[in-house]
Amino acid sequence: MGKMNKCTCGEGRCECREGCGCGCGCSCCGGGSSGQGFKRRYRTKAEQVTELEQYLKDLKDEVQAVEERLADLKRKK
Repeated sequence: MGKMNKCTCGEGRCECREGCGCGCGCSCCGGGSSGQGFKRRYRTKAEQVTELEQYLKDLKDEVQAVEERLADLKRKK
């Protein structure tokens, strides 16, 4: 989130980026800490595997949805 953008976390959506420093308290911009405290930078291999497995599942679900939508559109010709 650049200095020109306002923090939208309080509005139910978050457009912050890691280290933006807006101080809103969300986890994606450093938990609102203004440079103080500890923030992890690295993930363990197990965490990376878990995240990648979830990402792969999400991609497969997206492919299935696209295939279903495409088949539906072709049927409606």
